[in-house]
Amino acid sequence: MGEQEQRSQGPITRFLAEDHRRLDGLLQSAVADIDQVDHAAYDRFRAGLLRHIGMEEKILLPAAQRWHGGKPLPVAAKLRLDHGAIACLLMPTPTAAIIAMLRGILADHNELEEGLDGLYETCDVLAAAETEPIVARLEAAPEVQVMPYSDTTTVINTVCRAVERAGYHFKK
Repeated sequence: MGEQEQRSQGPITRFLAEDHRRLDGLLQSAVADIDQVDHAAYDRFRAGLLRHIGMEEKILLPAAQRWHGGKPLPVAAKLRLDHGAIACLLMPTPTAAIIAMLRGILADHNELEEGLDGLYETCDVLAAAETEPIVARLEAAPEVQVMPYSDTTTVINTVCRAVERAGYHFKK
């Protein structure tokens, strides 16, 4: 059992970490056959991941900034760069390189959120009496409609730039 599982998790951590596990399962299901992506499962993963990013960008990070005296949390800028890279990686048709890049970014990103003193634990502490209303807002976040894949040169170049801004290198 890892350190995160041994500590008592607050409601924000439990809700969002559970969503990470759900998304991991959807991605695993989508790419279970190494020769062919299950596009229906992958689209559920895309929609779920974009909803998750929206919950953090529109609800959690603004609330955390308010709870932190109006200042963004130190980790917020990195999380936002990661969110941009992840969202861009969801635009083109999934390839082995895209799936590998997503998995790599998500592994690092999820640790920033779920790890010791990560975003979620920090928010559980800062939220205090607002924990239940914030979790209710997260739960009520709307589903996201995904657009068809786009493999244009412009999209691929945008993916590369977003991934590099987040500190990663994408090999097409």
